[in-house]
Amino acid sequence: MTLLIAAILLLLLSGGLALPGRRVGGFFARLAVLTGLVGAVLGFIATAFCFTHSSTAFLSLPWPTIDGFFVIRLDPLAAVFLFPLFLISGAGQLYGLGYRHSRAVWINFFYPLLTAGMVLVIIAGNGLLFLVGWEIMALAGYLLVVTERDDEEAQKAGFIYLVATHTGTLALFGMFALLGSSACLLQLPVVGSLPAAEGTTIFLLALFGFGCKAGIMPLHIWLPRAHAAAPSQVSALMSGVMIKTGIYGLLRIIFMFKDIPAWWGWLLLGLGLISGLMGITLAIAQTDLKRLLAYSSVENIGIILIGMGGGLLGVTHGFTGLALLGLAGALFHVINHGLFKSLLFLSGGAVIRATHTREISAYGGLLRQMPLTGLFFLGGAVAVCGLPPLNGFVSEWLIYLGLLRGGLPTIGLPGLLIAVIGLALIGGLALLCFTKVLGLSFLGAPRPQNHEIAEAPGFMLAAMALLLAACAGVGLIPQGVLPLLSAAVAQLNLASGSGTELSALAPAGLISLGALLLVLLVASLIGLRRLRPQQSQPAETWGCGYASLLPRARYTSSSYAEMIMQLCRWSLQTSQIGGKITGLFPLRATFASRTPDFVLDLLILPLIPPLAVTATILRRQVQRGVLGIYLLYLALVLGGLLTFALY
Repeated sequence: MTLLIAAILLLLLSGGLALPGRRVGGFFARLAVLTGLVGAVLGFIATAFCFTHSSTAFLSLPWPTIDGFFVIRLDPLAAVFLFPLFLISGAGQLYGLGYRHSRAVWINFFYPLLTAGMVLVIIAGNGLLFLVGWEIMALAGYLLVVTERDDEEAQKAGFIYLVATHTGTLALFGMFALLGSSACLLQLPVVGSLPAAEGTTIFLLALFGFGCKAGIMPLHIWLPRAHAAAPSQVSALMSGVMIKTGIYGLLRIIFMFKDIPAWWGWLLLGLGLISGLMGITLAIAQTDLKRLLAYSSVENIGIILIGMGGGLLGVTHGFTGLALLGLAGALFHVINHGLFKSLLFLSGGAVIRATHTREISAYGGLLRQMPLTGLFFLGGAVAVCGLPPLNGFVSEWLIYLGLLRGGLPTIGLPGLLIAVIGLALIGGLALLCFTKVLGLSFLGAPRPQNHEIAEAPGFMLAAMALLLAACAGVGLIPQGVLPLLSAAVAQLNLASGSGTELSALAPAGLISLGALLLVLLVASLIGLRRLRPQQSQPAETWGCGYASLLPRARYTSSSYAEMIMQLCRWSLQTSQIGGKITGLFPLRATFASRTPDFVLDLLILPLIPPLAVTATILRRQVQRGVLGIYLLYLALVLGGLLTFALY
């Protein structure tokens, strides 16, 4: 626990040291980053100790302001979320040394503050401390999203994020109020201590409040814009860890109750399928690289919810296999998604830094100028598609096994079969999505404007290499995470048979190792073939007079995904600008397509003008400028609070 406290203090000190570092890359800027790195390393060591010993550490200090105690707790469930947090935060600090953003001081101040806020949320032992950390995380995240002060889109994204996160926080206040007034604010209930019969409203408030942060569809409205607007290392931290705090809070609240009803699990399973399928479909339709990665995060939150929903159904019906494999797979995917999605955001950020655009169609042939960045992006893409030998495969393997082996014949057969089919469909669409990004960005002929770009700086490459190594290590040796997963699910009162069921990770590791050996074999054969003396001179294949097209006449992001977009046009609502080219001698024409977010752009934003008019009318009626009316308002509020406190 001492190391963890030291890590938090060093993170706060890192932000303070950034303030004098006005010169980008100056002494104080580097000292701030170094301090943040040391803090992340200490936090990682503290988490690793909990990881290896499967122990729980408490620290309780007097808190005179509330006549209670400042309680923090480091247990295996918290360690599952702290492990990627400290690793990604450290990688982001390292990445920032090479990123050289014009507002580096701003980022270097609020980035460690965001990390510290998330740590506080995860280790909080009472509701009040949890809400304090939650608000620090929310405000630091907002200030990082609006880093680009002159970018109108960034300011809009920050505003939408702030409204969404505080709407969720309002639901959390209601949740804590229903949990037991001051008792819960001073000490969170233990696992299985509350009757589920009284928990329906609490569960729904938690699902809404934490779902806003996690980006569960349709509560995801802030996520694509905020991730696109934020600096790349911030996007990596937000997508890799911050949205998972919603999953963490939801798990803590759900397992406070005993005799959990089955419909809670079915609801999570359904929301997971909706988030996964719609998230990856919207990702395919994107032409903006960072928005594509953001919608992919919604998809992966859906995968985590599928595992959680299946696990809850196993808990409800007493099927230990389904409960253990589903929940362990969900927790494992929390770690894995954090690693590979942050890798994708960092490598994507290197591409954006080099090309000065987020438009995928403006890339092409980047592998020639940025081979290492291309390799790192390829690693992240393989992992996000759930392919061996990287880590995305092993966590999805556990979820599949849970749905297929853990009581499938006897409970909800059609529902679990739909979940299996949906999970497979999500994987197939993810493969389509990331072949699009890889092919259009790194392969093909370079665009004329990209001939002068260079590889990313060493610090940025080092951060990406660290995350790729973590993805490969977890994918090849998943048994290394087994003690932590076993301890975490045991903490949720699921200890029975955990070692036997979770031993299913061993075959996944062997499959990953086999895939790695196959890749190395193919690469070796290709290398040997190239070393062999050429017996003939290669020449271009006769193409019937076909001339090479200009880069602008080749596949674009929209044309590559046209088939899927046509199949899903009922849900995507893609609009096209520009008509078809007709006639023998057509004039110059333009074409563009735009896929809106169906929740934000089609449901919420159209309601704002009438709501603004209504609010203006109410303001004129309520705020009349008469002192007596304002005193009456105060009396009514005070009377309502007293009534609530007494009854």
